[in-house]
Amino acid sequence: MGRTSTDAETRAAGDDHAAIRLWLRMLATSRLIETRTRRLLQERYGTTLPRFDLMAQLERVPAGLKMNELSKRMMVTGGNVTGITDGLALEGLVERVDDPDDRRAWLVRLTPAGRRAFARMAREHERWVVEAFDALGMREMSMMAGCLARLKTHVRSLEGRDS
Repeated sequence: MGRTSTDAETRAAGDDHAAIRLWLRMLATSRLIETRTRRLLQERYGTTLPRFDLMAQLERVPAGLKMNELSKRMMVTGGNVTGITDGLALEGLVERVDDPDDRRAWLVRLTPAGRRAFARMAREHERWVVEAFDALGMREMSMMAGCLARLKTHVRSLEGRDS
């Protein structure tokens, strides 16, 4: 049985270490879910995943976030955040306001229209993710989540040893 599409997993050979095969399967699955999410956000809302992600960060902090904090949370450069913010501001979905704790800075926050738009997208986004995991039962998802949590902790512990 050959695969009909090419993904990260197709690079794995039968004699590769089980950890390599598992990592490639996780990567391929994650990319499939992300690609579908990107497509659906574009088709249904005319928006991108980075714009959705920025709005999600702002939804969690209603008072707003500084640009450098948005950049850290999204793990992208400040230039990327500025471009996304500028576009959302032009559409009236976010606004820049003075930071009451730092007169030299400003905060970015969702506008009321931005909160409404994000709420609509977030409900559907959640449904898409739930659909992606429909093939698994609750017990399987719980077991996978536990395994991935252990793996994440372990990989973080390796950071100090890499020097």
